[in-house]
Amino acid sequence: MKRTHLPLNGLRVLDAAARHLSFTRAADELAVTPAAVGQQIRALEDTLGVVLFRRTAKGLELTPEAEAGLDALRAGFLQFEEAVRAMQAGQSSKSLTIAAPRDFTAKWLAPRLAEYGRSDGELRFVLLSADEELDFTQANLDVAIRLADGPGEHEGIKLAEGGFVTVGLPDGPAGMISWPGCPSDAESVPVLSVADAGLAIDAAASGFGRAAVPTLLAAADIASGRIAALADERKAARAYWLIAPLPQWRQKKVKALVAALTGAA
Repeated sequence: MKRTHLPLNGLRVLDAAARHLSFTRAADELAVTPAAVGQQIRALEDTLGVVLFRRTAKGLELTPEAEAGLDALRAGFLQFEEAVRAMQAGQSSKSLTIAAPRDFTAKWLAPRLAEYGRSDGELRFVLLSADEELDFTQANLDVAIRLADGPGEHEGIKLAEGGFVTVGLPDGPAGMISWPGCPSDAESVPVLSVADAGLAIDAAASGFGRAAVPTLLAAADIASGRIAALADERKAARAYWLIAPLPQWRQKKVKALVAALTGAA
């Protein structure tokens, strides 16, 4: 039998049922139903071509064929556990590779990472500028940040509710500054077009005009008085999401980062 075709789930059920000599108690251990245990055992018997259990007046009984393989099976599971512990030991790494839009990094992420880094001198960050979907494996990414309406196929958490605000100088010109992704109700002929929302904020602060930008990106500049919010915030479906595939999301260092960026620590 090829290694990739080993019926590992069935073997795990066999181990539990053999220890308890009871499908019911094995089901309790595995958090499944007794019927599911019975189905797994029957499927395993079909795959192996042997009978593994017999029912007797005294209860469930292992066949000689099942007993012949149990020691090796249990030794194998112990080696699996050792392998898992060895892999988990690698979670001691405190280097994080993060992909985010350039403007998000400049306006929101960088100061928070700097603060988080001061909490632990061993933390190291690799920041990638990315506005499109990246291959997490090819880029060796731990997490990414996207302006989207949800996490998509990945695990994720929303960093703030979605919203856009129009910003500029209180006595500045009324012409609009555009950027890719700005709300569609922006003026059709902008006075200036820039590459991202961060540059739009800077252009508004320089007196070019007004810009409709994500509230999260503009918050620090509004608080400092560099620009002003010239209209009420408009709620939006799109928001900044911190995302990662499930294996990365489960990493200890990623959980710590999520807690630091969301204030859940």
